[in-house]
Amino acid sequence: MSIFVTGGAGFIGSQFIRDYVVQNPDELVVNFDALTYAGNLENLDPVAHLPNYKLVKGDICDDQAVLAAMPDGCAAVVHFAAESHVDRSILSAKEFVVTNVVGTQTLLDIARHKKVGRFLHISTDEVGGSMEPGQWFTEDMPLNPSSPYAASKTSAEHMVRAAAHTFGMDTIITRTSNNYGPYQFPEKLLPLAISNAMQGDPIPVYGDGLQERDWIHVADNCRALMMVLAKGRAGETYHIGGRNPLPNLDVLRLLLKVTGRPESLLKHVTDRLGHDRRYAVDFTKTTRELGWNPEIPFEDGLRATVAWYQDNQQWVRRARSGEYRNYYERMYGGR
Repeated sequence: MSIFVTGGAGFIGSQFIRDYVVQNPDELVVNFDALTYAGNLENLDPVAHLPNYKLVKGDICDDQAVLAAMPDGCAAVVHFAAESHVDRSILSAKEFVVTNVVGTQTLLDIARHKKVGRFLHISTDEVGGSMEPGQWFTEDMPLNPSSPYAASKTSAEHMVRAAAHTFGMDTIITRTSNNYGPYQFPEKLLPLAISNAMQGDPIPVYGDGLQERDWIHVADNCRALMMVLAKGRAGETYHIGGRNPLPNLDVLRLLLKVTGRPESLLKHVTDRLGHDRRYAVDFTKTTRELGWNPEIPFEDGLRATVAWYQDNQQWVRRARSGEYRNYYERMYGGR
């Protein structure tokens, strides 16, 4: 048995692999990753030595590379690989269309050719667009993406559903809210804020800071993904969230309390173009069908995350400086 994981050196993908290879020692996990700026192989140090883990460097848009790397008849493709930073998509959307749409279609075509058992596509709550105050995004609501990133993920979802309808592929889509936890690349809100707080540097706050986001610890998310992979119904979409939407400003104030830093570090900056005000997913269906609920309270998870960053300052330094990108050449000789 084997599974083919794309983007496994990223934040969520690496958590999934670290958990999966330990819990399933008789299954081979092939990690297919282009190792762009967001792919950090140091995230996989805890499992890199295990016999059921294999790394293949490659681009999901390269059909020949995917064809060579994906095992025939593997149990599943778990598709994390994506361009995912909204600010970067505003600066240039082309890379997001290529990776998130063309790359997803390439994987679908080859998975069908290879007779893969199941295709699990990892999407985002952002495809639903901004919710109204108190509103929750359910799986059957219309998609209304606001950013180029969200539009590219919406397009990818449509390709996945088309593959299921046209070719009868066993596909499942998950949409997850904001993840946090260890090993997150420090351009995202929480790791950037934690890193800056540790150094006493200003922490940028977009606009009024009242944008609401629903937070889930990455370990809770990956536990849900494994349940979806094992027990989810083919053709369905499942939401995964923390049921804990909070204004960004409240999150950052709590972070400063945890780190013992003053609120004077918060610096309001010009708001992001088209910034959505609220994301909040309703995961009642996931709980009802699979028995999953988040287990890590946000404040507990935040304290543990801060402690991890404090204990792993070399990882933070290497991530911020770009040194981590030399890991592949150092460990694999550039092969």
